[in-house]
Amino acid sequence: MAATETGYLLRDCTVVDPLADGPLTDAAVWIEGERIREVGTDPDLVSRARAAGCVEVELAGSYVTPGLINMHTHFSLSLPGELGARVNRMGPHDLALYMADGARRTLHSGVTSVRCVGEKDHADFALRTAVDSGFVPGPRIFTAGRAVTCTGGHGHGSSGALECDGATEFRRGVRSQVKAGADLIKVMISGGISGRHEKIDTRQVTTDELAAVITTAHEWGRKVTAHAGPWPVITEAVELGLDCVEHGYELTRELAGLMAEKGCSYVPTLVVTRCKEFFDELGVPEWMQQRSLGAGERHMQSYEWALEAGVDVLLGSDMPPFWRFEGTSAAVRELEYMATGGLGAREALRSATIGPARWLGVDDDLGSITAGKYADLLVLDEDPLADTAAFRSLSLVLKGGEVVRDDRTRSVASPRPMA
Repeated sequence: MAATETGYLLRDCTVVDPLADGPLTDAAVWIEGERIREVGTDPDLVSRARAAGCVEVELAGSYVTPGLINMHTHFSLSLPGELGARVNRMGPHDLALYMADGARRTLHSGVTSVRCVGEKDHADFALRTAVDSGFVPGPRIFTAGRAVTCTGGHGHGSSGALECDGATEFRRGVRSQVKAGADLIKVMISGGISGRHEKIDTRQVTTDELAAVITTAHEWGRKVTAHAGPWPVITEAVELGLDCVEHGYELTRELAGLMAEKGCSYVPTLVVTRCKEFFDELGVPEWMQQRSLGAGERHMQSYEWALEAGVDVLLGSDMPPFWRFEGTSAAVRELEYMATGGLGAREALRSATIGPARWLGVDDDLGSITAGKYADLLVLDEDPLADTAAFRSLSLVLKGGEVVRDDRTRSVASPRPMA
């Protein structure tokens, strides 16, 4: 079902809003155009929506949540291995179509917004425009463009990263991404799990380079997130004003406290150190598998310290959000790991909705089921406040008031007319 001129009335549902103290039962959500017009239990709401000619969707008590926001996304991911090599061989046209397919699958998996943190050839900007214009179905895209890294640094073998050396070049790197249209900046400050000639704790920026990235980005009104493994360089980055840490494989309790104090968020990507099935599927070499899976216990300890300190943790899968993994999508599996790792179901919902929206500065439009916000909504058969695994029961996806997936009819809507 595409968006209708008269809108939709989601009736007899349980609204699970991350800003509310609890679920709202026997509720209705009136959608008008792209946005939510009204939410509540007042019978007059239903009467008004019917009088306006809304298409009614009877949900029989099903649960309505905001769409998920995945904060660590790579539509052009190419890890070492057979599939990664295939992606690297793609020309620009092949790559654009490959990424568009990933965007479509991501939206249908319940992720209605993404933060891209390093994409090849600036194809993410074209994809963002295509999605916004209605050419292709996909989530709302907020992107860093190409990540900035040192010569030979993490991600250097891909056009998804821009090699820089010295403070001047890193400043130029930041400005070049802003010029291209970046919503944020990503910097590689250490090694990681996928670099053949590095280790997780390999420092890859000087103090001057790090300061140049953060200062320049902030001068241009962009937040900075960092691919980061070891605690010493992360500590320095947080002191300099870093806005977010990706992975954080080797945090300390003291660093977690500093992150909480400074308001630095954390996207742990727990799934990347516990995903052998995914690695085998991609043909990832043994050296990378050993490095990644061997970091799992320390990674989880870092996450636990972050929760203990009260750090703002946010959903991010790193794996393609739609990828089928352990019986569900990668994004949902990541959220399950976050919940069972100590976050709990209620906070997990917030970490995947209103939390990311606030970090992105779009919480006036996204992240909760509030009148006036975009109608980016999911319908679940099970209660996500009882168990985060309820997101496996996804049956309906709306983005901007348009039904893009409906398992009850096994239908996927045609895209709305192009802008």
